[in-house]
Amino acid sequence: MQLNLAIQDIYIYPIKSLGGVRVEEAWVEERGFLHDRRWMLVDPNGSFITQRKYPQLALLQVVMAKEALLVFDKNDRASQIRIPFDKSTSEQMEVTVWDDVMMAEKVGGEYDKWFQKKLGMKVFLVKMPQTTQRKVDPKYAKNGEIVSFADGMPYLLIGQSSLQELNSKLTDPVPMDRFRPNIVFSGGRAFCEDEMNSIRIGEVEFGIIKPCARCVLTTVDQETGKKGKEPLATLASFRTKNNKILFGQNMVALSLGKVKVGDSLIVME
Repeated sequence: MQLNLAIQDIYIYPIKSLGGVRVEEAWVEERGFLHDRRWMLVDPNGSFITQRKYPQLALLQVVMAKEALLVFDKNDRASQIRIPFDKSTSEQMEVTVWDDVMMAEKVGGEYDKWFQKKLGMKVFLVKMPQTTQRKVDPKYAKNGEIVSFADGMPYLLIGQSSLQELNSKLTDPVPMDRFRPNIVFSGGRAFCEDEMNSIRIGEVEFGIIKPCARCVLTTVDQETGKKGKEPLATLASFRTKNNKILFGQNMVALSLGKVKVGDSLIVME
């Protein structure tokens, strides 16, 4: 399947379930793009929190600054906080993402307070230390890969044509940010990513593992933080298999390096 495919967008989501960041290039690491989902908000029990239950998280936008993350409130841009990449209290905390339990580091009380004020509930900001090796589910791993605080897989690939096909069935089209991909490619027909097994972008190879099952997070408008029924209801009408609604493909990196917007996507298998 040699198609004229190219990388259109690259996204990282430094703090899990907050607003994503489009970048022109990114470093491919085993557990995900550099800085992708290395931070996370958790409740006092250490359980991860996401837009599924707290859609207002969408209103907290992350920006990449020099050696730091900037987080601001989309409704009050003057309200922002700077989180240096290397900031940590070295205080460890056990956290959970779905069925996985792992150790994380608290980032600092001043950050906790800022997020608590914004969200109106007690939360802690944590980061994933290099020493935490959270394994991809062995059912899906190719080489025993590790993953960040992402739901389960290090990378998510979606074709722009697939979104166009979905939008052709919707009264109100939705942007790609509803689906939180890491890599969006242009060219090819709708859902051609379903037929790929391995790809190369630049010098980096990826193994395509399985379709991504979608949830209510896709119904959260990323600009307003409001939840609706679409696009999940329409997607369910033509993209359901084994009671799962599928959109996009989960991937692992088979090699490391840098990928850039504009790179060709070569289907290896």
